[in-house]
Amino acid sequence: MKEPRMEAFIVFTREETTDPEELATYSAGVGSSFDGHDVTFLAAYGEMEHLEGPPVEGAVILRFPTMQAAHDWYHSPAYQTIAAHRFAGSRYRAFIVEGRP
Repeated sequence: MKEPRMEAFIVFTREETTDPEELATYSAGVGSSFDGHDVTFLAAYGEMEHLEGPPVEGAVILRFPTMQAAHDWYHSPAYQTIAAHRFAGSRYRAFIVEGRP
């Protein structure tokens, strides 16, 4: 029996906004970085309930068909160019995790 393909999820948690203008620039421009990438937004800054650890300002969960697809988007020039504004305007934690569909 063939193993099901492992999807990949990128999780971003915004811990602190340090420059709202830089973060606004990021928010306005990040959408086009997804062009040509197979991505599904599972959560994006919705209502949250903190269960453990220090609270965060917001969270985003993205689903990609494979770990390679997640890497391709995150490391793409289109995303890294706009991500510079996120880095300048906030403190985030981000990671990729594999999971079954």
